[in-house]
Amino acid sequence: MFDPVQYKTTTRAQWEEAAEAWHRWGPTIEDWLGAATERMLDAARLTADSRVLDVAAGAGGQTIAAARRSGHVLATDIAPAILGYAAKAASDAGLTNVATREVDGEHLGIDGEFDAVISRVGLIYFPDQRAALAGMHAALRPGGRLSAVVYSTADRNGFFAVPVGIIRRRAQLPPPAPGQPGPFSLGSPGVAERLLADAGFREITVEAVPSPLRLPAAADCVRFERESFGALHQMLSGLDAAARDEAWQEIERELRRFEGPDGFAGPCEMLVVSGTR
Repeated sequence: MFDPVQYKTTTRAQWEEAAEAWHRWGPTIEDWLGAATERMLDAARLTADSRVLDVAAGAGGQTIAAARRSGHVLATDIAPAILGYAAKAASDAGLTNVATREVDGEHLGIDGEFDAVISRVGLIYFPDQRAALAGMHAALRPGGRLSAVVYSTADRNGFFAVPVGIIRRRAQLPPPAPGQPGPFSLGSPGVAERLLADAGFREITVEAVPSPLRLPAAADCVRFERESFGALHQMLSGLDAAARDEAWQEIERELRRFEGPDGFAGPCEMLVVSGTR
C-alpha cells in the first residue's frame, strides 16, 4: 500500500542527503535541462516586473534563470538543505531579487501574490498533484501563468527509464498506480492537461522539448544518477548494499547502448506544461 506521508518524509530526507550532489552536478543539469527551462520561462510570460514563485526549486538553477528575467523570485522546497544551495547560488550570481522559504509544495498557503508559478521536474513527485496544482492556482493573480517541466513517457526517456525498470524488477516493486507520484506520472497524453483543467487553469498548452543527457560515458550517467536522483534511492531502499551495487552494475551495462563516437547521449524528452489562471 502506498503511504503518502511516509513517501514525503523519505523524499525530504533523501533530498537533504542529495543536496550537495545536486548542487555539484549543477553544470550538467543546466546543460541537460537548459532548453526546457528557457521554454518554461517563455511560457510563464515573465517580464522585468514579474513576481515568480518557484515550487520544488531544489538547488535553484531555474530560480537563477527566472531571476534574471523578472523582478522577484521566491524559491520554495520541502528540503531546507537544498534551498541553502539555491540561496548561495543567487548570492554568488549577484542577484538580490531571490528569496527562499521552506514550504511543502502541496500546502503553499499563498493567495494571489504572484504573476507566475514555475516548477522544474518537481510536480511529478508530489503524492497529491491535485492539491499542489490547486495551491499554485491560488497563489497566482488573475491572468497569472503556471509553467512546469515534467518528463514525457518512459519510452522517450531511456536514460531514466532503464534504471527505473531494472530497479523495479530487482526490488520487486509493482508499477505505480494511476495518480501516484513518479518520474513519468504526467507524461502520458492528456494526463497533465486534465489535472490543470481540474485545478481551474485555462489556455493549457503542452510542448515537447528534446533534452538528451550528454556525458562522456554511461559510467558518468550512473554516477550522476547514483549521487543525485532521490527517486532511484527511494526505490532501492528495500535492497541491501550488495543488491544495490548489483543493480547499478546492471544499469551501467544497459546504458552503454547509448554510447557512441561522441560519448553518451541518454534519450530524454521533457514536456513544458502551462496554463493561465
